[in-house]
Amino acid sequence: MKKVIETAKAPAAIGPYSQGVIYEGRFIFTAGQIGIDPATGELVAGGIEAQTQRVMENLSAVLEAGISGFDRVLKTTIFLTDISNFARVNQIYAHYFNDKPPARSTVQVAALPKGALVEIECIAATV
Repeated sequence: MKKVIETAKAPAAIGPYSQGVIYEGRFIFTAGQIGIDPATGELVAGGIEAQTQRVMENLSAVLEAGISGFDRVLKTTIFLTDISNFARVNQIYAHYFNDKPPARSTVQVAALPKGALVEIECIAATV
């Protein structure tokens, strides 16, 4: 059984997908989040650092709506349009996962929706 997660604190889906899904009441699978400000629907200005910060805030909102949090994240995947941004993304990401970080994959991609520089998705346990 799956339950769809919906929250106004994260950007609305820009296609036929959910912000997140809770499966069997035990696991949350988030959609990839890019640096869209949910209030404006626009990508935040300020480069990779600002976008990464917004991505993490968006993920936090989806996890919170699913009754979870960063301390329950098991796996993340980071998509970067330029792998040379790896260290700068890590600096911001580390603030959210400083104790017992989750498993993670990071890949470079050709492009992301709306011209985003970074996208992150995660799998988490519910509380």
